[in-house]
Amino acid sequence: MNLKSRIAVIAGVILAVIGIAFALRSPPVRVDAATVKRGSLALSFEEQGKTELRHRYMIAAPTAGTLQRITLEQGDAVHAGEIVARMTPSHAALLDPATRRSTAAQLAAASAEVDSAGSRLAAAAAADKLAATNLARLQRLHATGAVSSADLDAARSNADSAHAAHRAAAADRLAAEQRRTALAALLGQQGKGGGQAVALRSPIDGVVLHRYQQSAVPVVAGQQLLELGDTHDLDIEVDTLSQDAVKLRPGMAAKVIRWGGGAPLDARVWRIEPGGFTKISALGVEEQRTRVRLDILSPFERWQHLGDGFRVEVRFLLAEKADVLQVPSSALFRENGRYGVYRIVSGRARRAYVRTGLHGALDTEIVAGLKPGERVIAHPDDRISDGVRVSASP
Repeated sequence: MNLKSRIAVIAGVILAVIGIAFALRSPPVRVDAATVKRGSLALSFEEQGKTELRHRYMIAAPTAGTLQRITLEQGDAVHAGEIVARMTPSHAALLDPATRRSTAAQLAAASAEVDSAGSRLAAAAAADKLAATNLARLQRLHATGAVSSADLDAARSNADSAHAAHRAAAADRLAAEQRRTALAALLGQQGKGGGQAVALRSPIDGVVLHRYQQSAVPVVAGQQLLELGDTHDLDIEVDTLSQDAVKLRPGMAAKVIRWGGGAPLDARVWRIEPGGFTKISALGVEEQRTRVRLDILSPFERWQHLGDGFRVEVRFLLAEKADVLQVPSSALFRENGRYGVYRIVSGRARRAYVRTGLHGALDTEIVAGLKPGERVIAHPDDRISDGVRVSASP
């Protein structure tokens, strides 16, 4: 065999070996790829909650007598000072000396309550004015950059709370005056035949929440007749896991989602109750929970159809960054106490260790170790190791 033939045979053997090697090598691992990108990132969690009125006002019979038929229906609007019920006092009860002395004592207590309610109203009015003045001052400072947005949000929350407390104090004063007037009218009819009808008036602008009595029937002193409330005064009550509640602070932002309307509503945490309680989950697991209350910040026109006790879901925003480098959280793995990812370089998986920042529900901030536009394996498993050939889905 001459030299040329020998070279041809050797070349053929080499090509055959190379072909066999290519044929026998493992196929590339198919993986899902994700692109390292910049964008906003939020750390949040969601819980179910319900709406609740901060203040309720009970209209009750001031003494025994006969109730006249109540024509108001649940959901009807009422105005402060409007007559919502009438009753005729029991003539026998008015003539009874013991009842007369008891009513006189109640009248004295009602007069003292009016004075006390007046003092609370004055204090609430002063606090409302101070909070509004402080909010206006911080708004001017915020426009110049001298005050942070967090300080401005806290001042706005204080102003809203102070205004709500002022309105509640005014309603309490009106309710106390109504009780005093009703008791005075009862005593004024002593010794007279029959009893003059006593008018029971609404202490607030609001709606009828519950009507406990409708027909003209005898009632006893203190019997509940109507419950009133102002739907503008709704807040949201959420029972959160105690380990989540410790991450919350008054003034933190939240979103009301899946509440039955369109876009989510803006909300803000205003109180985290210090006491916890045990609750059994739907899976039968004991959980320690804490009650959190939130203000609704969106305009009332957007949520005017929400009522007392309606179910909502709330997303609490623990932290938020506007422009950060991030990857899907599923792309990360832990190795030797460090976070790592597998980059896709020339069809192969290459291990890279990264430093992380904010961990969101779906994505994680990358502080160091990756660059924008790089591709990583979105769901690495035990088939992936450094240098393995991969075929990435687009």
